[in-house]
Order: sequence, then C-alpha cells, then structure tokens
Amino acid sequence: MNGNAELLNFVYQNSQMGVATLNQLIEIVEDGEFKNHLKSQYKEYQEIHRAAEAMLNEKGFDEKGIGTLEKIRTYLMISYETLTDKSPSHMAEMLVIGSTMGVINAIKKIKNYQGAEPHILKLMERLLRFEENNVQELKAYL
Repeated sequence: MNGNAELLNFVYQNSQMGVATLNQLIEIVEDGEFKNHLKSQYKEYQEIHRAAEAMLNEKGFDEKGIGTLEKIRTYLMISYETLTDKSPSHMAEMLVIGSTMGVINAIKKIKNYQGAEPHILKLMERLLRFEENNVQELKAYL
C-alpha cells in the first residue's frame, strides 16, 4: 500500500472510531448540554470520515475500516466503563484519553508521511486540530 493510501486509511479508521464511540455515548448520556457537545463532535467526525472515504474512492484505494473484533472490544469497553458511572465528567475523561491518543498518532503519521499529497496531509492536519480542540473543550466537563 502506498503512503497516500496508508495516511487516508488512518484518517478513515480514526474518524470511524470517533463516530462509533460518540454514537454509543450519545445514547447513554443524560446531561443535555453534554449530549449537544457530543453531537457536535459526532458531526465533525462524520464529515472527516466522509472526506477520507471520498478521497480513498477517488484514488481507487480500498477502505480499510476498523475490524469487527476492534468494534466489539470498543463497544464492550464503553459499556463496561459507563455501567456504574454515566456522569459527563467520567465520559469526558474517557474521550480526552481517546483524543489524546489520536493527537499522538496523528502527529506521528504527519511526520512519517511528509511525502503524501498536500490535500491528504491537509485532511490529516484537520483531524489533528479537531482532536486537539476536543481535548481542550472536554476539559470543561472534567
């Protein structure tokens, strides 16, 4: 697989995980303000995911989505983590950890794929800025 495909698939998978995670949390959360915040994040993850998918298709690359086992593992982890604590603070903490991991991985990918096409790097940088912003905004709920 070439660097452009690898970078786009990273964006595709990362945003797919964001969509799946937030979709599950939105169903669990009871606080209206926090739910609206999650819906806003969900919308941006969807937009990034669609953009990555369109670029993959445009280039003729195969989409490498998240595997079934990873989806199940994440679903079960969220279910377990929110079983006894459904507070916005606890959920925000979970999301801050996830977005921080996303920031670290995005920075590494950008450094490793400097030769990727500019519009692909731009989408990766959009995802990075979004993840960084998520961490900052979620601090208000901790």
